[in-house]
Amino acid sequence: MENYFKLDRQLCFSVYVLHREIMQQYRPILDELDLTYPQYITMMSLWETDDQTVNQLGKKLQLDNGTLTPLLKRLEGKELIERQRSKEDERIVRINLTKKGEDLKEKASCVPLKILQALHLDIEDMEQLKLLSDKVFANVKEQNH
Repeated sequence: MENYFKLDRQLCFSVYVLHREIMQQYRPILDELDLTYPQYITMMSLWETDDQTVNQLGKKLQLDNGTLTPLLKRLEGKELIERQRSKEDERIVRINLTKKGEDLKEKASCVPLKILQALHLDIEDMEQLKLLSDKVFANVKEQNH
């Protein structure tokens, strides 16, 4: 068991280093789009499904409102999204893509391939890594609920 007390044997350290490396690879690619990683995943969610509430978006992205609201303000400042209060219930804020936000999707379509290339992964390796990551997350989430 002592062998598992070494840093290079720790799963948490491996995942931590991998996370840092992946984010480092995203940075120059997303700089070309003038987006941070959180802004990018927000835009991805809206490209999949436009016209979402802040709560829906937060749930999908697993971000709380305190983190999401300033992020959305910055995207609105870049004229990529619009935020509007619901006429039926003013507590609900709806998020919609602008024309500029919709147009950015085409420019961003190269990002997944560029990331695979930057990480020297083929699609099968990426799918396996994602599958295992999703499995661990689902197992932990199930135990905590």
